Amino acid sequence: MKFIASSNALLKQLQNLSGVINANTVLPILEDFLFEIEANKLTIIATDLETVMRTEMEIEAKDNGRVCIPGKILIDSLKNIPDQPLTFNIDKNFSVEITSDSGKYKVMGENPDNFPKEPAADDTTSFTMTSSALVTAINKTLFATSTDDLRPAMTGVFFELDKNGIQFVATDAHRLVRYKRKDAQATGGDNFIVPRKPLNLLKSALPDNDDIITLNYNTNHFFVTHGTTRLSCRLIDARFPDYKVVIPTENPYRLTVIRTDFLGALRRVSVFSNKSTYQVALTISGSELQLAAQDVDFSFEGNERMKCQYNGEDLQIAFNAKFLIEMLNSTHSEEVYLELSTPTKAGLIKPVEQDESEELLMLVMPLMLNQ
Repeated sequence: MKFIASSNALLKQLQNLSGVINANTVLPILEDFLFEIEANKLTIIATDLETVMRTEMEIEAKDNGRVCIPGKILIDSLKNIPDQPLTFNIDKNFSVEITSDSGKYKVMGENPDNFPKEPAADDTTSFTMTSSALVTAINKTLFATSTDDLRPAMTGVFFELDKNGIQFVATDAHRLVRYKRKDAQATGGDNFIVPRKPLNLLKSALPDNDDIITLNYNTNHFFVTHGTTRLSCRLIDARFPDYKVVIPTENPYRLTVIRTDFLGALRRVSVFSNKSTYQVALTISGSELQLAAQDVDFSFEGNERMKCQYNGEDLQIAFNAKFLIEMLNSTHSEEVYLELSTPTKAGLIKPVEQDESEELLMLVMPLMLNQ
């Protein structure tokens, strides 16, 4: 079997898929890309048994065939070869010889029959949304997912579909983000949890434009198709916590700040906070907000004052500055407002300006003062 492919075009496609491959995997074949050649079209597939990603590209080929090629050495070699056509020769023992203008390189491939099968997209329900809407939804929620594998339901993003749109929810029990898209077309009232890794891959692979993306799901799997790229992943088999009960319905105090000013102050003050809690205390009085952080162990202390708009009684409340910074980074509104009640109840952060088709709500639990 023989085919000719552009080195740069091939490298670009392999790099798009390389995030699927885990280092130090139990099955050596999972470190490979599966190459399938049919009628001048090369399909490249990568999998980690949970997530499968495939893409297609044009090549020159006289034969059809399949081979598995180790991913790392292939990408490392292509990075160092200038853009040119490369000839791949594969013999019956799956030995791969790559010929460039100036050299020959050999690598031992593997039998493609041992490569894991892709999940079948049977009995799926589909919905559509624009590529930029999906990328935005991932960017606004993914950071709030949990990394605790003992709570699998929280390690992904919860998709909640109904006829009015789609809600994307993520939480790690310390904070929660709910992002609504009213312009996405969904029919049924289904819900499912998509793991963090495939969403990270989609964020990189999808363009930030108005291309229409088709998303399919069944009881076990989630499929996303865009152009010649398709991703499928196993859904998280767990029950997402009832997040609606933790969102306060009445937080009477409202603090409005310029987002970039608040973000800058938090970044500066949090440098002096305790590195296990990142605690920053907010003291709100009239139209002045004071931020204070300290690390008693090292006698570090940081204080700043800034102007704000505030409706409510004077209040002192502490939050994890790292969480606040991530939340403020996920919105581009010029101003944000915090809805607060008491020092022990959750605070809500919302952007002042929002697009008609979206609605963002972020919740963060307070820390005990003086801990």
